[in-house]
Amino acid sequence: MWRNILKQRLFFDLGIVGAICLLAIAPVKAQEVAKEGTSSSDIPIPYTSVKDWLFAQTEVIQVTGVRFSSTDDGLEIILETSASDNLQTSVTSEGNSFIADIPNTQLRLTTGDSFRQENAIAGITEVTVTNLDSKTIRVRVTGKAGAPKVELFDSDEGLVFGITPAISSTSQQPPPQTPETEEQPSSETVPEQPSAQDEQPIELVVTGETEGEYNVQIAPSSTKIDVPLRDIPQSIQVVPRQVLEDRQVTRLDEFTDNVSGVQRIFGFGTASGYNIRGLFAGYENLRNGFRDQGNPRDIANVERVEVLKGPSSVLYGGGSSSALSGLVNTVTKKPLDSPFYQGQLTIGSFDFYRPSIDITGPLLSDRSALYRLNVAYENSNSYRDFVSRENFFIAPVLTLQLSPRTTLTTEFEYLDYSYIFDKGLPLDPVSLQLPVNRFIGEPNLDPTTGNVASITGNFEHQFSENWKFRQGLNATINNTEVGNARIYSISLRDDGRTLDRTSSVGAQKTENYSSQTEISGKFNTGSLRHNVLFGVELARFKYGYDVFEAPLAPIDIFNPVYGARPGEFTLSFAGEQGGDNIGIYVQDLIEILPNLKILAGGRFDVVDSFFKDRPTNTVVNEQTDSRFSPRVGIVYQPSQSTSVYFNWTNAFVPQIFSRSRTEEQFKPEIGEQFEVGIKQDFFDSRVSATLALYQITRQNVLTSDPVDRNFSIQTGEQRSRGIELDIAGEILSGWKVIASYAYIDAAVTEDNVIPIGNRPAGVPEHSASLWSTYEIQNGNLQGLGFGLGLVYAAEREVSLPNTFTVPSYLRTDASVFYRRSNYRVGLNIKNLFDVKYYEVDGFSLLPAAPLTVLGTVAVEF
Repeated sequence: MWRNILKQRLFFDLGIVGAICLLAIAPVKAQEVAKEGTSSSDIPIPYTSVKDWLFAQTEVIQVTGVRFSSTDDGLEIILETSASDNLQTSVTSEGNSFIADIPNTQLRLTTGDSFRQENAIAGITEVTVTNLDSKTIRVRVTGKAGAPKVELFDSDEGLVFGITPAISSTSQQPPPQTPETEEQPSSETVPEQPSAQDEQPIELVVTGETEGEYNVQIAPSSTKIDVPLRDIPQSIQVVPRQVLEDRQVTRLDEFTDNVSGVQRIFGFGTASGYNIRGLFAGYENLRNGFRDQGNPRDIANVERVEVLKGPSSVLYGGGSSSALSGLVNTVTKKPLDSPFYQGQLTIGSFDFYRPSIDITGPLLSDRSALYRLNVAYENSNSYRDFVSRENFFIAPVLTLQLSPRTTLTTEFEYLDYSYIFDKGLPLDPVSLQLPVNRFIGEPNLDPTTGNVASITGNFEHQFSENWKFRQGLNATINNTEVGNARIYSISLRDDGRTLDRTSSVGAQKTENYSSQTEISGKFNTGSLRHNVLFGVELARFKYGYDVFEAPLAPIDIFNPVYGARPGEFTLSFAGEQGGDNIGIYVQDLIEILPNLKILAGGRFDVVDSFFKDRPTNTVVNEQTDSRFSPRVGIVYQPSQSTSVYFNWTNAFVPQIFSRSRTEEQFKPEIGEQFEVGIKQDFFDSRVSATLALYQITRQNVLTSDPVDRNFSIQTGEQRSRGIELDIAGEILSGWKVIASYAYIDAAVTEDNVIPIGNRPAGVPEHSASLWSTYEIQNGNLQGLGFGLGLVYAAEREVSLPNTFTVPSYLRTDASVFYRRSNYRVGLNIKNLFDVKYYEVDGFSLLPAAPLTVLGTVAVEF
């Protein structure tokens, strides 16, 4: 007992000491960097003019607020900064949008790195302010009848955009009054002209750069540094909210249709698991950068989904089961500093019904307190007989601006769920002959119920323009009561139709606690520019369970007769397992030349894990694992639109949440990856593509125990190599696309049980996807749009060892929608041609959904 008390005290003390050390170091380092200054020796390459040199050496100016002000002509957008007279602005128009790019600036709002306001005034459908890259802000103003007229000037408050909406040629309203100055031409040739207050005009340089809503250029939640993805030597794919809305996604794991080399595993109830790059990545994902072990989640408050390909132990540690082949990070919505209110209702096939609301805005007039609230309810049956689901979800968020440089964001999520457990069909070729609605369980039994509650705190303080401190805390608890409708198939008898079954009930509880303390900063050493991250992570995991099983009468899978009731339940197994993880990590993105960068980092982890037998309250096994996980990568950029990269990564994963039938601890899993790739921008950076070649080797890999699916066995070695291509962006105004292709050569290379050369379950050799929409940009049909999607997967093995395959498939999706300034209606058809195909999890088959129709109405206030 004294050892446990000492371990807990050590765990707590290390967290406090780590936070104090980082707080003490940061201001000292910030002062040192501030004294360094910039000399001519810091210039990595020569410049062709003094003007170019001065422009390149300009300190990045932070914009700390975005504010609106009504005018007689329309609207003023004010980018709050104290140095607006030092800014240059490049502008253009694209369709109905005015676009301004402001170099040497960075958006630093209390709500994050982006701002969006719809229907700011009549005639303006949307205003967005985002970080195009680490040193450029982009302002986009979209008009209803056409691109608005824009006048730019600086003031004591900051950089000001004077917006005048375009007037439709069919409008009966008189044109807006203008000041007693010369009439301004359209924003396509915005001149230098002072405002009515005679402020100094901004220098304008016309360019043609634009960006589509499908193309995300930065993912700071996953990379932990604010740099463009083109500067990171790793394949990172982002599925933004716009794609999820256009496809009418209702389950989080549906994003896998838009990312190369990722397959969802239908697994257990509402939890999401994945294969990434041909290897099992487990059910542990990330939520805003914190580990989220097997917890069901709702889609209502999801802003985007980020997929980091390959081992990720350097940033996310050896305690993460997904640290070897890749990880999925879900980023949630944050409060906005302008009011936004939306109500939405989705109704569809199989009695699907889902209302939701999303409201946000300031709580105080000075915008020092912001809120956001997402609420959703879902009730649905299924294409599978006797299967249903009911969820209730609520997620309030509060952001406080404690000082001009300090913010605190607190987020709470609560999901109450109830569902009928559906484990699909038995792993036998005869299952392919059954209809997709065939259910091998029993109706009128008790559903599985539960709730997951999560609270996250994120404290950030900007010591200077270059140094920042962050402290993040997260606690997530999932309680589940398994109802007796949770039925497993044991085996199919020799007649090929009689299935033996068992019923299972019990209580399960998963607990995750995490603390992340980080310092990030920028400084120079001679001609080298550094973007560094130092961090300490403390994490605790615990999973407790009681499993009772009872025999259930067999069923004829071809001619089922329902009505059987489970026999007497007896305790099958009960246990508690978990661990404590301490990780110290460092990362440095070094700019050797403007077009040559090196990313190097490493993390040292210590993981204490245990397994306890609950009936006897005896610790059966304790184990301590420690390891240093390095990575290094290099990026060469021969042009502004091209990045060629290479990376090598090493990682390990202690097997905390898996157990064997013999109750012995598993060895940590070890992984190594080599990756080379190219990132290319097209159409003036509106479209981005990533082509990657990789090889991952994993040792001590876990797979399902063929004797008892409730346990795992440790195999020898698996190797996966392949090619991936991802494309996303806006080809033309209104025409958006996201597409992917993957070739995966994955196999068991060493093992004493599984034949060498066997392929992992559920992984196709070839897979591809396409989703594209087109929205009419002007005229009487403006806002009308259409979408088309294709998803292809080659045949897949159903289990390890390999026994048989499920056939390939090509699924077609389609949509039609109509979007106006304050409402949106849409109709989505999934599996348009009613193709029969299957999802695989390694020990059962689940027929995928047939033709499904979803209709949505969303209204904004």
